[in-house]
Amino acid sequence: MAITKVTRHNIPAFEATRSGAQTISHDTITKIELNVETFDTDGNYDHSTNYRFTPQTAGKYYIYAQAVAQIAQEQLKRYSLYLRKNGSNYKYQSNYFTGNPAFINNIFIGTTVVFNGSSDYVELFAKIEYTSSGTVLVNGDSTELTFGGYKIIE
Repeated sequence: MAITKVTRHNIPAFEATRSGAQTISHDTITKIELNVETFDTDGNYDHSTNYRFTPQTAGKYYIYAQAVAQIAQEQLKRYSLYLRKNGSNYKYQSNYFTGNPAFINNIFIGTTVVFNGSSDYVELFAKIEYTSSGTVLVNGDSTELTFGGYKIIE
């Protein structure tokens, strides 16, 4: 009896980060522009225009994102990270700092998304609320900002 080796891969797959920090306006849902590809096996991540993943292979995918918000002083009241599918909220995570503002916070989202293999896409957004004026950033360091995903082998 002959043994046949079957090799399966978790592709398409991608991971992206930013070349630097991105300023986020107060209390405004803002797309995070991840403009540096760590890898993109099938060229399905747009790192220069729409900053979105549109896999051309249908199936279930594990999608993950991590982003750190930072402000110069302890003024951070609420920080939310949104994963949007086809322009609508799919998953989100919010941290509230009522009565005890923070100056830095990290959020991670990991979830399974079903894609149709032609037009479905996912993007990453953030919303930051703070107590007074200042510059609020989503840090651009690859250890603090990552957006990625891969096809789940079924």
